[in-house]
Amino acid sequence: MLKLLLALPLCAPLAAAETPSDQGDDPVAKSVVRIFTTVRKPDYLQPWQMAPQESLSGSGCVIEGGRILTNAHVVADHVFVEVRKAGDAKKYAAKVEFIANDSELALLNVEDPSFHHGTKPLALGVLPMRREKVSVYGFPDGGDDLSVTEGIVSRVEVTEYSHSGRSMLTIQTDAAINPGNSGGPMIKDGRLAGISFQMQTEAQNIGYAVPAPVIERFLTDVKDGRYDGVPDLGVRYESVENAAKRAYLGLEPGATGVLVSTVAYGSSGWGLLRKGDVLTAIDGLAIYDDGTVHFRRNERLLMNHFIDRHQVGEKAVLGVLRGGRALTVPVPLKVFDNLVAGPSYGNRPSYFVFAGLVFTPLSWNYLATWDYNEVPTDLKVYLEFGLPTAERRKAIVLAHVLPDAVNEGYHEYRNQVIGSVNGRPIGSMRDLIEAFRHPRGGTHVVETDPSVDQSGFTFVLDAQRAERANEDIIKRYNLPADRSADLR
Repeated sequence: MLKLLLALPLCAPLAAAETPSDQGDDPVAKSVVRIFTTVRKPDYLQPWQMAPQESLSGSGCVIEGGRILTNAHVVADHVFVEVRKAGDAKKYAAKVEFIANDSELALLNVEDPSFHHGTKPLALGVLPMRREKVSVYGFPDGGDDLSVTEGIVSRVEVTEYSHSGRSMLTIQTDAAINPGNSGGPMIKDGRLAGISFQMQTEAQNIGYAVPAPVIERFLTDVKDGRYDGVPDLGVRYESVENAAKRAYLGLEPGATGVLVSTVAYGSSGWGLLRKGDVLTAIDGLAIYDDGTVHFRRNERLLMNHFIDRHQVGEKAVLGVLRGGRALTVPVPLKVFDNLVAGPSYGNRPSYFVFAGLVFTPLSWNYLATWDYNEVPTDLKVYLEFGLPTAERRKAIVLAHVLPDAVNEGYHEYRNQVIGSVNGRPIGSMRDLIEAFRHPRGGTHVVETDPSVDQSGFTFVLDAQRAERANEDIIKRYNLPADRSADLR
């Protein structure tokens, strides 16, 4: 299991292989900071409320321009951030300028000019090779001083980022990386090769860093003053390693590629790629039958890395075999908004309450309120396999019911994906609100989505009673409003 590397500042010390550094002898130490974050997260089951305040800590490093680079999860859902230089006692208030939750990066700025006295910005380096030595700096649990550990690069590959659920390029190392190291620099030849961000909990001495190419892509993205995100092609594909399958698709001996099985509505590939296409190349590089692309000597990476390295608005040039005909298809790239939103941070969840029925978008954050093994099976299907359509951009769920006489008989219902309200298909929260403005014959009829639960369920409410009861329910349950601010 992959685990993020946040630390609680007041937790019991953990044993860790540490070598306290002398800042006077080590120029890298002049760039490393400890980050203290006060966090308040939304409560996705009671979306009008906030969870209790927490205090967390991580690491960071000063880069060009005096900004501090760290992990997104170190400052996610922050309400206040402070930083402290290695070897210093003073904390400085910091402002979060940019967060890239998808690629696990964030930039902070300290306005106090005294903070910058004595700091030495780290220059961005290159992606190290396997078996090269690296040093990892940070403030792991077990002490208050700066720690430096050393190891070798064991792999460079595409790995899932726990914070975002997205698979991107990583550096794997056997250098000791522990809770509190998050955001600390990985150094190769005095330059920034990556920043630590997670570890493998089911194995020993396996830690991961966000590598220099991903950092460089992020810094380029924010040069215009905003973060646009990492684009996605929006296709699902199958391998074509089977000989009979290759012959069926018309692949010549020696030709390689992957078979497009789905093109998601609204994605970069929508309208340009088709089910049944064979993707044979990306930006002039051959795609192998297992979905990998040659990277460096004796290295291959999953093809999604070659999409990830683009900026939003750039074009990926794809080689496509369609019906036996070879095509070149330039695809303008954009961020893909999935049916079930991935991890979100720093945002209040949308909600709408009508007659005590609490509705909210189905999202990773909503499902994360359970242990994954306890997530209702129907909802897992939406998360893992659901895709948006023209009619349904988001899956809307009845989270639970605030009991009242008007909703008698429905009090135990929860986690129901909504298919329609008053005969209108529901593809967004605004669709839902609009549908409740149009009762049918004096009643509101809410039907769950039968695509997963074939039996479905129908909620019927008296329209006039529901309207009268709504305001009283809002007051009795101490809700600030019947809907979130984004829906007013």
